[in-house]
Amino acid sequence: MPKVNPEELPPEERAKKAKEVCFDLLAARPRTKEELRQALRRKGFDEDTSETILGKLDNAGLIDDAAFAEVWVRSRHNNQGLARHALVAELKRKGVDAEIAVQAAGEVDREAEEQKARELVRKRLRSLGNVDEQTAIRRLLGTLARKGYSQGLAYTVIREELREFGAEATLLDNAVPD
Repeated sequence: MPKVNPEELPPEERAKKAKEVCFDLLAARPRTKEELRQALRRKGFDEDTSETILGKLDNAGLIDDAAFAEVWVRSRHNNQGLARHALVAELKRKGVDAEIAVQAAGEVDREAEEQKARELVRKRLRSLGNVDEQTAIRRLLGTLARKGYSQGLAYTVIREELREFGAEATLLDNAVPD
């Protein structure tokens, strides 16, 4: 079947096709309004058609960036171990308003963030084998930094977990937590 340019369709048919694109995407997983807008743009739909359809989906409660952000934060923190900072950055990239992103990421408290950092360090420690202390610390810091953890929290958690693991962690003794 040849690909049809949405601009060549009558307005009613164009709106129907745009709605189908959105429903197909929403059936796979929840999406932000911006993700749907970008998908419609990639498919060649004009701005008026896109905004009309997105407005209808929003009014019907099928698009809810705040609910999306809450689910995203819970999932990415629990499954990927991302810290609040990284979660906010991801949500912003997905088109979620900064205020909504910060509020959603705020559901992850400092205690939960620290616990997840400890889990990540313990898991990584098991795979480090017989590397020297400096290499282990560098790799652990890199792991936590990529997940969005602050340097102070990372130093504290790594120092404590290395000692628990049986290492000295003397290189981190002078590190100052934030």
